[in-house]
Parts: sequence; structure tokens; C-alpha cells
Amino acid sequence: MTRIASLLCAPLLLVSLTAAEPEWRWQSDLAPAPGFNLDEAQVLKVTTLDPLGKGSLGACLRAKGPRLIVFEVGGVINLDGKGLTIEDPDVFIAGQTAPEPGITLIRGGLSIESDRTVVQHLRVRPGDAGKPKKSGWTPDGITTSGGPGDVWIDHCSVTWSVDEGVSASTYKSPDGRPARRIFIRNCLIAEGLSNATHDKGEHSKGTLVLDETQNVAITGCLYASNTERNPLFKLDTSGVVVNCVIAGPGQRSIHGSVPEAGVSAPLARIAVVGNVVLFGEHTKRSSAVFEGLADGYSANNEGYDWFGKPVPVLRKPFETLPEAPVWPKGLEAVSPAAAMWHVARFVGARPAQRDAIDTRIVQQAMTGQSKMVDSQDEVGGYPELEPVTRSLEVPATNRRVWLEELAREVVFGKP
Repeated sequence: MTRIASLLCAPLLLVSLTAAEPEWRWQSDLAPAPGFNLDEAQVLKVTTLDPLGKGSLGACLRAKGPRLIVFEVGGVINLDGKGLTIEDPDVFIAGQTAPEPGITLIRGGLSIESDRTVVQHLRVRPGDAGKPKKSGWTPDGITTSGGPGDVWIDHCSVTWSVDEGVSASTYKSPDGRPARRIFIRNCLIAEGLSNATHDKGEHSKGTLVLDETQNVAITGCLYASNTERNPLFKLDTSGVVVNCVIAGPGQRSIHGSVPEAGVSAPLARIAVVGNVVLFGEHTKRSSAVFEGLADGYSANNEGYDWFGKPVPVLRKPFETLPEAPVWPKGLEAVSPAAAMWHVARFVGARPAQRDAIDTRIVQQAMTGQSKMVDSQDEVGGYPELEPVTRSLEVPATNRRVWLEELAREVVFGKP
């Protein structure tokens, strides 16, 4: 993959993107550079678990100007059916700053409409909120909307969504540009609710890349117990799926849309490299690592059925490309075995301090016990955590180094 990365680092050329667009560049840092100066950003502290009001996460998200959002409280934020939205650009949400057990959002999700946004170390668990089946309650966990650029969704745990868990979407873009350079990294995306409150009925979905969204990197993630979209790239999208583990899918794993009759939109341009698919007991037997069509490159992917036998990489063989059509500069894929080890140890919001829900999901994924669920109540219900507080002294300089140190504690543990 080093050769591919070095040859194919030029950004995708699209009419809708201008020469001023930044390069699509990978970052391996535990706290990625957000594209604005963190040392000059205002520091906003979340001091309450109320979703809105003084000291709340909602108030911090509604503020204007570049901002670093830190947490002096840990516990559960009940959104009570009203999701949160980030509209103003230049935001770094540092969930690693929260005291253990960290921050969990329930009964709602998070929508990102802002350029240069980093969201790290959050748990988002929308659930059915106690509403009747097919009642029309359809929250995503975390999604982009409105055409943002340069978004990092990193080390987040998203479970029990009713629409998608984590999605990259261009929806009502104010300037016509697509969402672009979206990074979904080291996330746990699991147990999308199957027969719950979605008005369509069955709707257990992982990740949807749609609406001409470009340059989406999905790397090092665990998809577990989602019927399909693990992930799905729609027509006229682009991106990579690298070193992910898909456990217990119902119908499909990685998927590219096939044009309907009379539709002339181009196929997705994607590279699928170093992923592992592990069938569950009830996974559709004819499934594979990849289903559908794409202008795609595939390399070093593995899949195994319920009995441990290899499954096809392509459900219906088609001519793949000899090289990756798009690739973020600097990203290097590892082997499927290394991807399995990475996901088992380091995926999710706070892998060194996993809560009972993440611990269960990872264990079940790695031991073939993943299963579909219709409600969070089937697997213990919403978490109930006692609030924990601590004061934070945020340094005036070298803030990203400080954030890296805190991220290291929740990813690898304290030395």
C-alpha cells in the first residue's frame, strides 16, 4: 500500500471543488490537527449534563468562532429526543478531557454542518426513546449535513441508531459544494436497531456515504450487528474503507450502489483494503466482503463464514481497478490480522476505560456472538451513570500536545 499511497495522493478533481481546496491528507496523531489554531481558540467548558443552558454541551456548540470544547463533567447527557447540531466552523470537541466514565449522549444524535470539526471520544446511543415501533423516530448517531469539509469523527462509540450509526452526507449544502474530506476513524458502529421506530420498519444500518460526498476515509472501525451499510457508498461518491472489521452483518457488508434503470450517475470511486468480514450465525449465506458495483480497487481483504470457511471478496465478480482511484496522502494500510488486533484493543470512545456496552459488543464481535437487536432494552437499556466532576486547567499554548496526552490515557491507559 505504500506504493499506492505515494502514487495516488493527488486530490480527486471535481468540477464542484476549486483549486483552493486543501489536500486530502491522513493524520495518525491521537489528536488530529483541526485546520485552525487551537492555541488561539476560545476554551468552552461543559460543566453540566443538561443538554442546553449555561455550561451545557448544547450551549458550547451554539457559540460562535473557533473553540475548543472540554468537559469538567462525566456521565450521561439525555437529549430527550432533540439532537444537537454544530453549525459554526472551527470546533474541537475533546471528549478525552472528561473524567471517567466520559460522556454519553442518549435519546438523540449529533449533526455536523461545520467545516474543520473534530469530534473525539464520545459515546452516542440514540435508542428508540421508548417510542412505538414505526412511529417515525429516526435519529442518526453522528452525521454530516450541509456540505462540511475537513471533519474528523474519531474514537467514538455509536450504538442503537434508528437511521444510520455514523454517516457522511451532503444535504442542503449552502454553497453547493459536497461534504468532503470526512474521516471516520477508530469508531465502534454497532447494533443499529432493526425493527424499531423507523417508519420503514427494518432499518439496522451502519454508515451511509451519499449525495455526492467525496473523499471519505473509513479506517480502523468496528461494524457489528448492523443488517447492512457496513458501509454503503452511493453513486457519485468517493473514499476508502481500510482495515475495518465487519462482524455479524445481516445482509451486506461493504457495499457500492448499483444504478437503477435510466440513472446515469457515475459509480462510487473507492478503495477497499485490508478489511475483515466475520459472518454471524444468521448472516445471509450468499453475502461476501463486497457487494454491488464500484469503480473500485480491492486488495488484501478477508472474509469468513459462520463455520470459519473463506467467503468471496466480491459477491458478483466485476473488473476492479489495478490501483486505488482515490487515496488520502500518508495513509498506510496494515494486514487484516493487524486490523483485527487494532480493532479489538483500540476501537471506540475510551478503549482503555470501556464501559460495559462497548466491552460486550467487542467481545461478541470477536467471538461470533454478535446479533441484531430491536431495542436497547434487549441488551441492558440506556446506561445510568453517576455524574463525576473535576476541574480542568487548559494550557494557553501547546494545546494539541495536551490533548494528545489525555487521548493517550483513554486509548492506551495511564502509564
